[in-house]
Amino acid sequence: MFPPGFGEVAERLRRCTVHVSSGGRGHGSGIIVKSDGAIVTNAHVARLGKSTVTLWDGRSFPAEIASPDLRRDLAILRLSASDLPAAPLGDSNQLRVGELVIAIGNPLGFMGALTAGIVHAVGPVPGLGPRKWIQAGVRLAPGNSGGPLADASGNVVGVNTMVAGRLGLAVPSNEVTRLLSGSQPYPLGVTLRPIPVTAAGRERLGLMILELAPDSAASRASLLPGDILVGAEGRFFSALEDLEDALHANSQRVVRLQFLRADPSRIRTVAVRLGVGHSVAA
Repeated sequence: MFPPGFGEVAERLRRCTVHVSSGGRGHGSGIIVKSDGAIVTNAHVARLGKSTVTLWDGRSFPAEIASPDLRRDLAILRLSASDLPAAPLGDSNQLRVGELVIAIGNPLGFMGALTAGIVHAVGPVPGLGPRKWIQAGVRLAPGNSGGPLADASGNVVGVNTMVAGRLGLAVPSNEVTRLLSGSQPYPLGVTLRPIPVTAAGRERLGLMILELAPDSAASRASLLPGDILVGAEGRFFSALEDLEDALHANSQRVVRLQFLRADPSRIRTVAVRLGVGHSVAA
């Protein structure tokens, strides 16, 4: 049973969903996220650099990649248009298992096709590394990639990217928000490697520091190569995005990071001042 107003929400979302063609087999969907012509899609959909974007009303525009993020298979396209219907971006951190979600795209050439399901999980997927995915019971097909995954209110919470078994996988919308804002994934100034560690009696995700940039926030906080970050603000990491979320939420402020050094049974805490200033170890 769908909630009241579901049809209106779906129709508004259709108007914000576009078809993206980059020539050859590069076909997929995209989401209008700004009325001045900013569109988010998957990087693999826009992989040839120049694309053609077709709106819901049939108009087509040439578009170019403005901000690619191959790390998360995202790209921002820019086209010369104005007053476009833009989809609101939701906070993917607020998404809950069991919540109703809507996926819209252009599978097999069918413009604006809709499918709905529930969120099965939010977190890393075995075999796909430690990054966070939204796993939902929506039926995706070729052409859905780059399209919106939205909540029942029409807020975009993810970008549909691939299929795993019977589940659709979407990149969380907070990754899109970061890409649009131009914020750096790791303002700490470090190179990290994900590794499994044991902390507080359980196996957890650790992020080992391989290198530190000179005069970076991490080096000013006296962090060292070999230190293993395990949490932020008292919460253990379960995915790489957990660190990114903590840093993004504390932009130009202080974030307290939990880490291991030498003695794996002792969890240390360091207060890192992002931006300017000196950081003090706690």
